[in-house]
Amino acid sequence: MTLYDVILLCLALAASAHFISIAMLLIRPYMQPQTLPVLRPPITILRPACGIENYIEETLASAYAIDYPDFEIVFCVADPADPVVPVIEKLIAAHPVIPSRLLTGDDRISVNPKLNNLVKGWRAARHEWIVMTDSNVQLAPDYLDRLLACWGPGVGLVSSPPVGSRPESNGAELECAFLNTYQARWQLTADDIGKGYAQGKTLFWHRDDLERAGGITALATATAEDIASTRLVRAAGLNVKLVRRPFPQPLGRRTLKQVWRRQVRWAQLRRNDLPQVFWFEPFSFSLIVLLPAAIAAACGALPLGLLALLLVAWYGAEAVLAEAFGWHFGPRTIPAWIARDLLLPAVWLSGAVNSRYEWQGHRVDVGPVTWTKSDAGVARLTTGPVVGNGSDRR
Repeated sequence: MTLYDVILLCLALAASAHFISIAMLLIRPYMQPQTLPVLRPPITILRPACGIENYIEETLASAYAIDYPDFEIVFCVADPADPVVPVIEKLIAAHPVIPSRLLTGDDRISVNPKLNNLVKGWRAARHEWIVMTDSNVQLAPDYLDRLLACWGPGVGLVSSPPVGSRPESNGAELECAFLNTYQARWQLTADDIGKGYAQGKTLFWHRDDLERAGGITALATATAEDIASTRLVRAAGLNVKLVRRPFPQPLGRRTLKQVWRRQVRWAQLRRNDLPQVFWFEPFSFSLIVLLPAAIAAACGALPLGLLALLLVAWYGAEAVLAEAFGWHFGPRTIPAWIARDLLLPAVWLSGAVNSRYEWQGHRVDVGPVTWTKSDAGVARLTTGPVVGNGSDRR
């Protein structure tokens, strides 16, 4: 086999992966039918919040519309002066029938602001089943039932990737393009082949499983709590399972700068904590197939009609997937997909060479992870310093 043959084989495999992953998701609802759980134990919902985000009152209030016999809501806010506090207090007062409370304060166990915010909620949770779900996730009335439906033998954690909805700017359209038919698609495909991994938007635990692994402080063993969660679950010989259909995150307005920073930050986190995944990501980029095809067409080695057919099939398959799952699709969606595909190599390269990023108003410099013990004998994570304040909260 010549080098030319090897290159053609790699391109064919990359193209096949694109279409096969979409086909797998299209049959996912039929392969994983949702059934109502037989047992519906009491559940604690932990909702960390930070600042006023788009649709924040609506997404926080969605927890009160959950149709489930016994659950409590614990809101966690690091700063008592955070502007989201009055919003939460208003919601608590408006729903006296459903047990809910607000906890404030910051436990600095890691460089992860959200994890530090969640510690107090985990310790105060009244129930053995606990779900951590971000403040900007729109919870469905059957949210808890859909999580429980995924639980079974060999499962140690249930999670869900976010899918963007209700974009109101070009930046938000671009974020939908990244989140939905790219990132969520590959994460759900990994779940279909038994290699599911967690995403921090939703982490559904049985308390004993995490306590056996060292408790909530064990989630500080990686920069991101979802990566640490995946590692802990797999180390225990269990699996991460994803919901059949992910939950939406209404985006509203996003600037292109915010989307760029967020995507680069996630790339940096993957590079730091999942290098075995990060360094193979370029093989999922569409440019690895479409750019050689375009060059071949420009050189006359490929008929223009075949190139046009490939482009229609490539993005048409994504359109079919978005329609099947009810994900956002509008006049700006396909241009956003093309912009995403052009940006993916730059995002990946920036994540590969940069160590500093902004996270919930903090500038973080990720360094080597080591463990030390304080005078009280409590294990604490040390890594690069957290310095200054920034503006990109999510």
